[in-house]
Amino acid sequence: MDNGGKPSTAQFVLLATSSALTAVFYSIYRRKSATATRLKDAQKISIDQDLKNVLMDSPGHCIPYAVIEGVVRSVKDSLTSQFVDNCKGVIERLTLREQKMVWNRTTHIWNDCEKIIHQRTNTVPFDLASHDEGVAATVRVIRPLDSAELDLESTYENFHPVAQTFTDVIGHFISGERPKGVKETEEMLRLGSSVTAVGELVLDNSLVRLQPPKQGLQYFLSLLDYDSLLRKQQARVRVWKILTATFGIATCVILFLVLRRRYAHYRERRRLRSMRDEFEEKQRRRLQELDLDEDAVSPSACVVCLGRERSCVFLECGHVCSCVECHRALPEPKTCPLCRGPIERVVPLYNS
Repeated sequence: MDNGGKPSTAQFVLLATSSALTAVFYSIYRRKSATATRLKDAQKISIDQDLKNVLMDSPGHCIPYAVIEGVVRSVKDSLTSQFVDNCKGVIERLTLREQKMVWNRTTHIWNDCEKIIHQRTNTVPFDLASHDEGVAATVRVIRPLDSAELDLESTYENFHPVAQTFTDVIGHFISGERPKGVKETEEMLRLGSSVTAVGELVLDNSLVRLQPPKQGLQYFLSLLDYDSLLRKQQARVRVWKILTATFGIATCVILFLVLRRRYAHYRERRRLRSMRDEFEEKQRRRLQELDLDEDAVSPSACVVCLGRERSCVFLECGHVCSCVECHRALPEPKTCPLCRGPIERVVPLYNS
């Protein structure tokens, strides 16, 4: 630590960065923890003949946060896969991803890079029905694309490599980018899939709707069952909790080291100030013993005898405060009269 015990620029940047990351991770952890807690406390509703009666008895014919598990059914038309025969669904997402390798000038290695160059999502209205085919009750899913956990099943995947000439290869090495190809994928929410939906359940006339919840609650449409979905959210909470704790501990350690070195510098300054005061007091007593006026003593006089001129340099402290005779008279182990530091060697001082 330099600059009078103050933190260096690197230490200040490290402390500020770790503190900022701790705050960011803690904020994410709080948000994820609240999501998992709300999901755990959500009311489980079964799709059965009593569904409308349950909503009729609820305030405002609404359950603010409900869990529904059911089977996907289309309302009218359905979407047909463009690549797989006899594959129908209610949500279709087509994605084109460009894959390439990019030269990292810092690490001097080629890194894989993927970028979405085109994505289109098609939807049709659909319901969630009971697993029991004898139950006629259904729940209409509203705005499914707003879901935070929209799980889709991958139905098609194909990679189209880029044909490269020798000239292209040379150009790619010069530019630092080597295209590998385009990956084409199709994902669908298929008819008959078992889905766990979490959102606001509303009875609108005779239609039961599941829509995005209010008050900042998360909207879920997942292919996982409820218990697996909850465990997945709780696992994310644990990850962010560990990151928050790790960076929080790192911040505390850095702050402790900075403060400890600052305190050590403060104690060293107090020690040197005390030694200087002690030296000045002994010097005044020595002047009184010799019956000398303080102004009559030369500024370059030996601090021990106050008679001879200073004629040697003490190493490693570098102080010039004594004559050779007084240095020889110092008791073993020899220490500097000013700082009490050990005298490793003595260099004669020649004044011209």
